[in-house]
Amino acid sequence: MKKLKLDELQRVGIAEFKEQEKLPVVVVLDNVRSMHNVGSVFRTADGFSVAQLILCGITAQPPHREIEKTALGATQSVEWIHYPDTLTAIADLRKNGYKIVAIEQASGSIMLHQYRPVPNEKYALIFGNEVNGVSDEVMAEIDECVEIPQFGTKHSFNIVISAGVVLWDFFAKLKL
Repeated sequence: MKKLKLDELQRVGIAEFKEQEKLPVVVVLDNVRSMHNVGSVFRTADGFSVAQLILCGITAQPPHREIEKTALGATQSVEWIHYPDTLTAIADLRKNGYKIVAIEQASGSIMLHQYRPVPNEKYALIFGNEVNGVSDEVMAEIDECVEIPQFGTKHSFNIVISAGVVLWDFFAKLKL
């Protein structure tokens, strides 16, 4: 077995990426404070070809070198928009037919492995602040809540790990 070189990976360019079919998912960052986390979510969103990234509240916006350190150029490929608050973003997403899904540990949440996204539906996946998670105000407005099962001593995953796990799961269930 031989590790592939970059030119052997056959990745699309930015123009082709913008034209290709997207996963019917928008990722919403609810007041994420770390620019490295924001950049890493951009890179993950690029990897799974999500439709859009929505940055809300205090979530930093490109261009910024601290975001680019982990985004590695994904801020150029992934469509993104900033909203001053997450509730306004949710209202607009709902008007456009998105199912609003928080990724959070909550009463009544559905475990990720049991959740079945419906083909031809659009999803807005909300990931919360590193310390406080998805805000209580946002939790009051969601349609569903999905939780990643955990089996260790820590009470949560880093937002980037959560985004990667959930986006892979949605991609596998909707596209593979």
